[in-house]
Amino acid sequence: MQNLLKRIFPDESVKEFKQFEARVGEVGTFESELQNLTNDELKAKTDIFKARVAGGEPLDGLLFEAFAVVRETARRTLGQRHFDVQMLGGMVLHHGNIAEMRTGEGKTLTATAPLYLNALEGKGAHLVTVNDYLARRDAVWMGKVFHALGLSVGCIQQNASFLFDPEYRHEESDAEVDPSVETVRLFKVDMDCLRPCSRQEAYRADITYGTNNEFGFDYLRDNMVMRLDQMVQRPLHYAIVDEVDSILIDEARTPLIISAPSDTPSSAYMSCARIASTLVENTDYNIDEKLRSATLSETGITKVEKTLGIENLYTSESVEMVHHMEEALRAHALYKDDRDYVVRDGEIVIVDEFTGRLMEGRRYSEGLHQAIEAKEGVEIKRESQTLATITFQNYFRLYKKLAGMTGTAKTDEEEFQKTYDMDVMVVPTNKAPRRLDGSDRVYKTEMGKLQAVVKDVKEK
Repeated sequence: MQNLLKRIFPDESVKEFKQFEARVGEVGTFESELQNLTNDELKAKTDIFKARVAGGEPLDGLLFEAFAVVRETARRTLGQRHFDVQMLGGMVLHHGNIAEMRTGEGKTLTATAPLYLNALEGKGAHLVTVNDYLARRDAVWMGKVFHALGLSVGCIQQNASFLFDPEYRHEESDAEVDPSVETVRLFKVDMDCLRPCSRQEAYRADITYGTNNEFGFDYLRDNMVMRLDQMVQRPLHYAIVDEVDSILIDEARTPLIISAPSDTPSSAYMSCARIASTLVENTDYNIDEKLRSATLSETGITKVEKTLGIENLYTSESVEMVHHMEEALRAHALYKDDRDYVVRDGEIVIVDEFTGRLMEGRRYSEGLHQAIEAKEGVEIKRESQTLATITFQNYFRLYKKLAGMTGTAKTDEEEFQKTYDMDVMVVPTNKAPRRLDGSDRVYKTEMGKLQAVVKDVKEK
């Protein structure tokens, strides 16, 4: 019934996609004209487009010709000519939607057209990938197209940043490379053409490649600088997120955190732990199991003030001591050894409340871990205080226009629409696929799945 209603009353995204399909052929109308241009004449198109944008012409008015210019340039520099379906995917990306394209259909090349078009405004266009290798590879690979069109390309890496420069050769590349090893040879090509530069230069390039982590952390660092000229990023204008379902759905609520060691002395935690051990539940303090909190009663406040030798615990000067006291109470009353944590080799190791597994390397925040360490009499390690934090979801929603591409997004379409106001559009394959995709089969147990696999193999 629902499919029938969609056929009768198609939603706006379906209508929009059909319009793209109907007009994608217009890109080809410029092809014969562009093929007759020299490389310099083709490059000069960029300045012409920029002048038209500066004169008030919308990007949509340039779309077909600009896409055709990118297609012709890619054919000359890479030997790869965009298929019509890749031009269609580029139109989806330009309009701030998600292009679902099957693996092998050329998403990397597809992204060049909308990146070029949106970079013409001079406000920067970002291509977000999931790891440093892909960012570096694509900046070099696709950088040839953009460089031929007169646009600069930056690449953001962990603890490094580069500008694409076809004349640049990595100094140590000859010494490091064994030509017989193909993967190493590819890495050499990857490092060549990338000239080290400052973070600001990489972000001021027309197009910048990088990972979601680096873009996010640079944003946080920019919000901690003392002067505006120390900021590296420009206002967030346009971005295409590769593997968009992984970054904007699976990792959406993952917080990026910049922290620094606290200057709270260990003696403060020890003092509060000793006091907490002398207090009596329901007399000196009350606990709330649901909220996992403990609060001092009037009697408890008086006892703590007398022990600490202060007249009023709740003054601006004592606010930090109140926090430490409340965390010490929580550690004493609510967190139990061999249930919430274990003491192993002189360290507090958290126990996962859902699986019962030990969570090595994880620590409670807000001073709770230090309070437990003081309670158990082990070495108190310095607390980290959060200086800046943001989730991927909140960061990417700061962009004026956001697009994405992946091979699997349709199943998350509703969440993309509600959270990011982005529609998922399935771009057809260039050739009819030969593979037959059956529906998913879900089994209650792993053994049941394996038995079904063996049975299917026998039948085949």
